[in-house]
Amino acid sequence: MCDTCGCNITPGNEHLVRADGKHAKTADGRAAVAVLSSLLDENDHQALHNREHVDRQGVLALNLMSSPGAGKTSLLEATIEALRGELRIAVIEGDLETENDAERIRAKGVPAIQIATGSACHLDAHMVHEALHQLDLSEIDLLFIENVGNLVCPASFDLGQHRNVTLLSVPEGDDKPAKYPVMFRAADLVLLSKADLLPVLDEFDPERAEGYLRHLASQVPFERVATRSGQERLAPWLDWLRQEVAAQSARRAEGKTARPSVQPDGARHEHHTHSHAHGPHAGHPLQ
Repeated sequence: MCDTCGCNITPGNEHLVRADGKHAKTADGRAAVAVLSSLLDENDHQALHNREHVDRQGVLALNLMSSPGAGKTSLLEATIEALRGELRIAVIEGDLETENDAERIRAKGVPAIQIATGSACHLDAHMVHEALHQLDLSEIDLLFIENVGNLVCPASFDLGQHRNVTLLSVPEGDDKPAKYPVMFRAADLVLLSKADLLPVLDEFDPERAEGYLRHLASQVPFERVATRSGQERLAPWLDWLRQEVAAQSARRAEGKTARPSVQPDGARHEHHTHSHAHGPHAGHPLQ
């Protein structure tokens, strides 16, 4: 997806292609193709490393994706309030500039690391790796990675998370799963956010939106949520989180992990919806 917008090179991986970087020079004339392929391979390697690290600490990592303004940060604020005293939460925030979202999360008493991506329209595994250094994962049960607002590129990059959560907000229109199939195929859960606006924006048809999702051969849960109508409107989301945290604990007891869903149109690396075993010495310690 990023071959057209140029954001394969990010602040997290540019050291690999600058000056004496690992992929600064190529062996033949196909420089662009070779470099992009190498960067994606490096991202996948780093993502595996990130996942192994959070697994060792027993942390469940979730990647939140949506278009700008769909309500990711508001959802996190409401989630922190609802689960206060039940689950220990931390957040990695991705935006092109500013620390606005991280400051909102910190105001809730939760650690938040802001990543400024510059011109890159998505996070990558190298950026997340650097952010992990700034968190004490032994004090965390649940790590949210709030990706840059974008319904295209974030779906194609493994960050080391276990699950992808995609938000579709009512003001956006119900046709987004049809228009952005890669993003919605990547989802392990789709949340219809700002659902309290449905009586006002009655042109949005939730059944039609879900129909577009199912047309992609996706059977993931499709749940309605709202952050301004009491915690009862968050119940499906909170229940899903509790189930996923419990599932992560069970996987770790068996030496297994989980990866996000398959992304057949956008991802060049292979994801699996099932868990897989790996030994205690797989990968390398966080460096």
